[in-house]
Amino acid sequence: MSDIRYPQNNDLRCLVHFCAEKGLIWLDESRMILMHAAALAELRKELINSVGIDQARRILTRMGYASGVRDAELAKKIRLGQSLQDAFVVGPQLHMLEGMVHVSPVKLDFDLEGGHFFGEFIWENSCEAEVHVREFGHAEHPVCWMEIGYASGYTSAFMGRFILFKELECSATGKNHCRIVGKPVEEWPDAAEHTPFYEADSIVGRMLELRSQVDALRASLERSLPRQNLIGSSSGFRDAYTLIEKAAATQVTVLLLGETGVGKERFARALHEMSSRASSPFVAINCAALPHDLIESELFGVEKGAFTGAQVSRMGKFERADGGTLFLDEIGELPLAAQAKLLRVLQEGEIERLGDDRTRKINVRLVAATNVDLQAAVKAGRFRSDLYYRLNVYPVVIPPLRERLSDIPLLVESMLQRFGALHGKRVPGLTDKALRALKGHTWPGNIRELENLIERGMILAPQNEPIEVEHLFAEPQEFEAVSHGIDATGNLAAAPGTSDMDVLCRQVMHTGVSLDELEQALIQHAVKEANGNLSGAARRLGITRPQLNYRLKKKE
Repeated sequence: MSDIRYPQNNDLRCLVHFCAEKGLIWLDESRMILMHAAALAELRKELINSVGIDQARRILTRMGYASGVRDAELAKKIRLGQSLQDAFVVGPQLHMLEGMVHVSPVKLDFDLEGGHFFGEFIWENSCEAEVHVREFGHAEHPVCWMEIGYASGYTSAFMGRFILFKELECSATGKNHCRIVGKPVEEWPDAAEHTPFYEADSIVGRMLELRSQVDALRASLERSLPRQNLIGSSSGFRDAYTLIEKAAATQVTVLLLGETGVGKERFARALHEMSSRASSPFVAINCAALPHDLIESELFGVEKGAFTGAQVSRMGKFERADGGTLFLDEIGELPLAAQAKLLRVLQEGEIERLGDDRTRKINVRLVAATNVDLQAAVKAGRFRSDLYYRLNVYPVVIPPLRERLSDIPLLVESMLQRFGALHGKRVPGLTDKALRALKGHTWPGNIRELENLIERGMILAPQNEPIEVEHLFAEPQEFEAVSHGIDATGNLAAAPGTSDMDVLCRQVMHTGVSLDELEQALIQHAVKEANGNLSGAARRLGITRPQLNYRLKKKE
């Protein structure tokens, strides 16, 4: 990331004024509006469905361009006397203040007099990407048309020449964020493909022509989706799903790799259901959940009298899965003796029950899974190298949830339906703040953790009311920056509970330090800062010398 730092935006926030009595919101001398993101989603949907995706993109791009030009006019006067860079970043800061997107600079290099410009930025929390996914699902191409129009309009007006921004990555396509790059239009070899979206065009004259394009768009939006028990459209998820889909048509042994809770068994079941073995059994066993002395009998079966307590002959998991698929989860926990027998099964296609010298032919596809580094286990002597190479023919890495944040709304929707049926309860969904909290979480437990949180939220939320942040997390979550409300004069001010003192108090309370311990720690720190001078320490603490003496004696 760039070392570019934004200046404080107090000079911009003070330009925003609300006058509820007259129905006015002002940004300096320009009238603004607050609009529901859902209304923007509806506008996009109506435009796309009525005039086609190209015309809709043109309208929204030009709309964003006009907004950028107006903000550039404001930027030219707001930071007079400051550096050119500080003046330029008024645009990104206003774009954030207006609630459209969070902008992080990666590289910014420009010369106003020479006309040179190159800018690269990361966008997070894109409003356009979110509303597009909400209405149409994940897209094949970038969809932040208003925002890219704003970037082009603002920079073009600021530089005095046409600067074309392109969205090279978009969270609506399954990426974790959007990435944009801007430079003079003549420096783009494919500029002709993008400049028409900035030009005026007659909608009425093209309606009939665009009708067929609308139909084609609708058909493309109905593209094939993953199987019902696998949910996601992010790029990492699609890569893993494509590998599973290709393996399903073969008999190859598949090794699923990924952290705990990413859904390895769901992928194994999907592989089984897509294969020619779908009508035969799918048998799953967790190798880490069984004592080592029972694993071999569970996998390969046992003959009567093979050991004390073996009173009847019993089939193992391999025989039960004959003709179908056997899923061995946590295969890295298999003891070495069982690993040797498993290798023989893979090589010869036959097993021997414990206590039996007769071999039995079996026809099983093996799917193994692990969250440990098998290569490291091989080096440490805990895993056979020959078995590792046999299993590692077709590895599939399942990404953790933190790398597929764009899938969270889809996963949540499915979980709400499932848990609603389970608990006989209906909720209309999550609040925007609750969904933002989920996207800001680190997800050490991956999808399994998400399931637990959604079930908790389903239980705690009132019937027919959305799930809120407090319903999801047992502990307060620090996922948002300090918000701003409106004070009595119509200016933005820190909202209740978000001042520096509030933040400090929350942080102290989360440490578990008692009030007495905190007081003594502050006193000792003040004394140290004052080099042992008690009068100086008292002044730092805002108390008198006698009050400080009293507290020191109380400690003794």
